[in-house]
Amino acid sequence: MQHSMTLTTRNQADVLERVLRVTRHRGFLVQSMQIEQFGSPEFKGYTIELKVQSQRPIAHLTSQLVKLFDVEQVSLKQLQAVATPDVALA
Repeated sequence: MQHSMTLTTRNQADVLERVLRVTRHRGFLVQSMQIEQFGSPEFKGYTIELKVQSQRPIAHLTSQLVKLFDVEQVSLKQLQAVATPDVALA
């Protein structure tokens, strides 16, 4: 299964390392990652668009990401099955 999510995080130097470590430890493979920094006088942080793939339930990952102290929000965007191509044996 391929999953797409958006994370909103605080502007911490090692937040990306923590997100990637949790993703790897939970058995998910990162397909793509897009990071954008934003800021206002009250709050500065990152918006991270993350696409991951795994046969494991996505709840195994999201439940751990929300526990990270610098992750403010995790939003699951879509779920889709990754199609495996039909292979003809000759």
